[in-house]
Amino acid sequence: MIVAVVGDSISAGSPLWDPDPSIRARIAHPDERSQWQWWANATESRLEFRTRAAYGKRTDEIAAFVDDVAPGAEVLVVQGGINDVAQGRPVDDAARNLSGIVAHGRRLGLRIVLADVLPWPSGDDHAAREIARLNELVHAIESVTPLPFHDALAPLEGWSDDGDHPSVDGHRVLGELAARVLLEAQL
Repeated sequence: MIVAVVGDSISAGSPLWDPDPSIRARIAHPDERSQWQWWANATESRLEFRTRAAYGKRTDEIAAFVDDVAPGAEVLVVQGGINDVAQGRPVDDAARNLSGIVAHGRRLGLRIVLADVLPWPSGDDHAAREIARLNELVHAIESVTPLPFHDALAPLEGWSDDGDHPSVDGHRVLGELAARVLLEAQL
């Protein structure tokens, strides 16, 4: 099953990995295990991922990635929103952008899996409230298979090394969850 993925640094695998070889070349010790897709494929080898994701991208910028990875894919995983929160953008706009990405993916004939926004250990109380509000809006988007990244990591200790991104172990948790969700939904 070919799975297209669009997102921000979470799907790119920051800080230890990036799907772009030119960016990866600048990482001191790249580790492909720092990408949830690697763990999903390790869990279920029938899943083949095509990823277009980049550090710092907001949902309006992620929307431009879909056409790069969609050809030949069966499923589109959409992940994003934390940079909208971090940059002080309205979460209602981020939710509309995500809904637009979902609609575009449907027009392309793809089944859609929509990730919610991870907790942000380095964020403040305001950011936590904005993430919670954005996740409410994400969960209200219809006709998608939800990918509950937030709840998978929230109760865990030490899932982030830098306070912004999942550690290798955090990516493992997300990847194993993604594999289950993709298979259980019979995508």
